[in-house]
Amino acid sequence: MRTPRLTALLVSSGLLLSACASAPDTRPAADSATDKAATTPAVVQPPPRDTAKDFEQAVATARTGELAAAESALRALVTDDPKLDYAWTNLGIVQERMGRNEDAERSYRQALTVSPEQASAWDCLTRLYGRTNRSAAMETELRGLLETKPDSVPLRTSLAVSLLQQKKLEPAASEAKRALKVDERHTRAMQVLAQVYYREGKHELARMVLENARDIAPGDAATRNMLGLVYLGLKVKPQALEEFKEAAKLQPDFAEARNNFGAMLNEAQDYPAAVTELEAAVRAAPDFAAARLNLGNAYRGQGDFERAKAEYEKVLTLRPGQPDPLFNLAILYLDVEPPGLDSITRFKTALTYFEQYQAQGGRDDRIPQYTKDARKSIEREERRLERERKDQLRKAAEAEKAKQEQAKQAPAPETPAHVAPPAHTSPAPAPAPVEAAGTPAPRAASQPETKPQTAPTAESAPEQPGSGKLATDKN
Repeated sequence: MRTPRLTALLVSSGLLLSACASAPDTRPAADSATDKAATTPAVVQPPPRDTAKDFEQAVATARTGELAAAESALRALVTDDPKLDYAWTNLGIVQERMGRNEDAERSYRQALTVSPEQASAWDCLTRLYGRTNRSAAMETELRGLLETKPDSVPLRTSLAVSLLQQKKLEPAASEAKRALKVDERHTRAMQVLAQVYYREGKHELARMVLENARDIAPGDAATRNMLGLVYLGLKVKPQALEEFKEAAKLQPDFAEARNNFGAMLNEAQDYPAAVTELEAAVRAAPDFAAARLNLGNAYRGQGDFERAKAEYEKVLTLRPGQPDPLFNLAILYLDVEPPGLDSITRFKTALTYFEQYQAQGGRDDRIPQYTKDARKSIEREERRLERERKDQLRKAAEAEKAKQEQAKQAPAPETPAHVAPPAHTSPAPAPAPVEAAGTPAPRAASQPETKPQTAPTAESAPEQPGSGKLATDKN
């Protein structure tokens, strides 16, 4: 039973537009003492050559997925020089990837202690609060800071992100526009504004904003990734594919871009290429549930049952209340034959997952047809097994009958010839004694004369009746 290949249902949900939890930030921090009217933030003086080299090496290590080694390298940098705000930010990113959110928050806040206007640290901290369901707390904190720093673009933009996380679309757009009034070339604020338009279904407005941001910073992977989503909304898939591909190329460990590129490759049924992109996404962000769901679909497309099942089950662990992996597990059991599992159990398992999916609020118009096909497959298999059972019984009965017929027609087995015992005859009477001349005949004895008996010898003893030789005796 073959079913259409499915891409993940979360391709545009929860995607990050910054480096946080996706890639270490290599941008220098802004100097809070510079003129705020500047179109681009001034940068801190570059560190000494050896420190810069160590920092670049630590970032490169993090991008290969060696998080423990990257953390050690970054920790050594901030220990030697606690004022390296960019190193603190990247340390937080690595710690967040490792699932240590509390450590990550401390590192982000340390970066902000050193450089209160560092945009990347604020963006990462705001997103961390969003992922840990604390967006309202971050909103309160940012509004308090903006009372004393109303023209702070990083703070204003982070507030827009926090509002967006809470689905407060109009206030988010308002804050992003206020940030752009201070710095009209601030691409991060443009991205937030475009995301508001995207969620409101205003795809053309979103496209215009993002294409403007792309012209300002063509190497910004987050802009290219978001533009790909907008093109999808506009149903321009070839352009969407190219934007995702370019975003992944610009930032190879940008998990969201590689996830989106992989999802589109799944849709195109280019499963080997999809596996490459999606495995890179989960290496960069191991807890990225949408990427794991898409990776499971790519494995399913390759017919790899065990690996697909493992990814779907991992998503259930990461997001216990999410129904989508249950739907995809049902499709997996319909689509791929599990090793060592009979067909009836396989289809019944698929039906069970569909039931669980719907019980958790999942809805899909294809389910009635899928369940109908699964039940028909179960009935066909049961009929086939019944035919096989009857056929086996018939063959067994025929074999038994043939055996009985053969036994009837076979000649009786030969038995050894029975040797008749010798006939039992009385010994011939002794001849009458011849009377010698002149010798009187003996007189009859009143009692026979008793003589001692002697045991007969083998040569002389007569055979007793019925004492025939056994077949094993010598002749």
